[in-house]
Amino acid sequence: MEFSLVTFFLIMAAMMVSDICFTLYFIDVEERRAHGAAFWSAMIILVTAFAVTNYVENKIYIVAAFIGAYVGTYVTIEWKKRVESRLKPELAEGASRQ
Repeated sequence: MEFSLVTFFLIMAAMMVSDICFTLYFIDVEERRAHGAAFWSAMIILVTAFAVTNYVENKIYIVAAFIGAYVGTYVTIEWKKRVESRLKPELAEGASRQ
């Protein structure tokens, strides 16, 4: 089995994007946005297909998938928390004006 550093990083990036899609999918499901959730669901399949077909051939690429999945979810949750923390003062200010 050949090992390619380029393939390793492509799988890592694909899994990172896949987990970003998963996180956004769950956010849309929680907020009952059907079209958004359906879009992210389709993207999960598309992006994950690339990674799975590559790491099945060489098990070392599972490490790339693991790293990508961790980073993708972590970054998305931190981004969501920052967006929400910026919106809270604006929402509180808007509520106090009413």
